Amino acid sequence: MTVVEVYTDGACSGNPGPGGWGAVLRYGGHVRELWGGEPAGTTNNRMELTAAIQALEHLNRAVTVRLHTDSTYLRDGITKWMRGWERNGWMTSARTPVKNADLWRRLAAAAERHEIEWVWVKGHAGDEGNEHADRLANRGMTEARSGATPLTTP
Repeated sequence: MTVVEVYTDGACSGNPGPGGWGAVLRYGGHVRELWGGEPAGTTNNRMELTAAIQALEHLNRAVTVRLHTDSTYLRDGITKWMRGWERNGWMTSARTPVKNADLWRRLAAAAERHEIEWVWVKGHAGDEGNEHADRLANRGMTEARSGATPLTTP
């Protein structure tokens, strides 16, 4: 079975503030880097979600994915909380609106066609894929602040 290894990360300077996201997709000997950002008014959680969304949306066909993230918010949200939020009309158990519901819906749609294993990794602990995604997220944040158009590699 073919597995695409994906590493994602989000970064934010201030919370809210300018932010960036990064993703590394690895399949066989191929590596694809993705990054982008928001110049102001975003949060770290929004950037973490955006990184996963962008990675999954960039996959050309349905595949098996092992998605590595240092965000328990992302991993727990998609694996534990989202079904309940959907069932409750995008309200939390405390009957308040789910934060970032727009991105959670988009993530659900992007994840739907793939078989995904959501893997938590400790951030800034030497995991090469996580460190690579972190560098891309910071690049996205820097470029967003400067007004540069974020790029992706082929």
